[in-house]
Amino acid sequence: MLVSLTVQNYALIKRLQVDFSEGYSVITGETGAGKSILLGALGLVLGNRADLTHLKDKTEKCVIEAEFQIQAYQLESIFEDLELDYEANTIVRRELLPSGKTRAFINDTPVNLKSLQALKEYLLDIHSQHNTMALSDKNYQYYIVDALAGNLDLLKTYKSALKNYKAVVKKLENLKISQEEAQQQYEYNLHLYQELQSAKLKELDEIETLEAEIEKLSHAEEIKINLFDSLQVASEEEIGVQSLLGRFQLSLSKIAPYDASYASLSERAKSLKIELDDLVFELEKQAEKVDIDPDELERMNQRLTLLFDLQKKHFVSSIEDLIVVRETLAVKVGQVEDAADLLVAAEKQVDLSKKQISEFAKKLSSNRKKIVNQLQVELEQILAVLGMENAQFKVDITTAKEFTDYGVDDVSFLLSSNKGSDFGLLKKVASGGELSRIMLGIKMILSKFVHLPTILFDEIDTGVSGDIATKIADLMQAMGKNMQVITITHLPQVAAKGHIHYKVYKEVEGEETVTHLTQLSTEERVHEIAEMLGGKEKTQSALEHAQQLLSI
Repeated sequence: MLVSLTVQNYALIKRLQVDFSEGYSVITGETGAGKSILLGALGLVLGNRADLTHLKDKTEKCVIEAEFQIQAYQLESIFEDLELDYEANTIVRRELLPSGKTRAFINDTPVNLKSLQALKEYLLDIHSQHNTMALSDKNYQYYIVDALAGNLDLLKTYKSALKNYKAVVKKLENLKISQEEAQQQYEYNLHLYQELQSAKLKELDEIETLEAEIEKLSHAEEIKINLFDSLQVASEEEIGVQSLLGRFQLSLSKIAPYDASYASLSERAKSLKIELDDLVFELEKQAEKVDIDPDELERMNQRLTLLFDLQKKHFVSSIEDLIVVRETLAVKVGQVEDAADLLVAAEKQVDLSKKQISEFAKKLSSNRKKIVNQLQVELEQILAVLGMENAQFKVDITTAKEFTDYGVDDVSFLLSSNKGSDFGLLKKVASGGELSRIMLGIKMILSKFVHLPTILFDEIDTGVSGDIATKIADLMQAMGKNMQVITITHLPQVAAKGHIHYKVYKEVEGEETVTHLTQLSTEERVHEIAEMLGGKEKTQSALEHAQQLLSI
């Protein structure tokens, strides 16, 4: 419910703060006093378009803040979807800056207008004679029937199952398409796959290793010659490096005992001799390994050429990429070779999912058909009270050709306004006044079954007689037992039924006109209703009549 509304610097409002109550409240005021301004402020705070003409003082920002008590509405999931912190008492604020920019906040968290408008429908329902198009909306018609049938939770489950059903159907369709394409390409893909499979690809730097080995084999003769030349220089008797270094080290070892510096030189010479001996040993091992093998060189060159040709053929630049291509081809080949099994599994999924949504849809349909007669009877009784004695209302439920977001039912609202006239689609045969009364009756019925957001009726009693107006007021008063109802009215019969009465009025303050909204006391209500009955000159009879209407 709407708990409070604060408006600052909007249209003719300098600053206004009003608290609202549960039940049925009425707002009255002379034409032009600012009732439409109040509606505009409520619309603006909930996401309507803003412009600079809304600013009273063009140099100051406009701030509108509305507090809603939403604990009974079960909106936690909506807040979660909008990525907002849920608060049982939610505060919505909208600011319009002199620059023309606007800002919006929900519980002090900045939000965009899309989020604000998404939340709006759960907080406030502004209804006027010109706002009855929802009745012609198929989605709203389903909502009405399903709310009365207790289908709302089941419908969420069904929609989730339907989403899954569509997904598995799409998966099956894609599988059939891919298998058809795969079958057409099967022989070619199989050839490519077998070619890559027989290549026995290795991920660990095979190309780099091959290139290094080819480089060695290509220069094997030169490597061998130089290794043997090195060994000859090192090992030749008498004049070889090893022999000379041995004599060099021996000479220094003879004088090592005579001085520490000689000993150091001797040790260094000894280290050189050890290092040279180790080097010669390694040269001998390497020389034994060198093998001039033209056949192995040819094999490696062929392998390298094969790998490069495969990369070029498949438009890739590494063996890792070739392995990915091979695995992809394996899947494509497998789809054809395992086609029957894959199709059977996918079709079983579709059948199982279809069976599930069929059961949900059947239950939805059964629940709807159980309450249709009750809706028709209750609504016709309300319409009779509202002056449509001969109106007949009908909810037509037929079977749809395929699953929809609402099951397998096609729901239509039909109306016969006059005795003997044929039923026609509600949106085609009902006048604006009739639609307004039907909407009022439906909201009245709905309020018994679901927690509706605050509803604000904007002069829906325009153009009706005093007796009908009283009956409309009785209905809105009855709705107020289950929800918060606020009515803007110009009829005293309607105003008198309110539990709380607010008045909108204008005052000239200095050089400007300012709109105010105030809650009336019992005595003030008598005078307000008397004025609505007889004009500014309140006669004694008008005052007495007002007291009668108020049951004082």
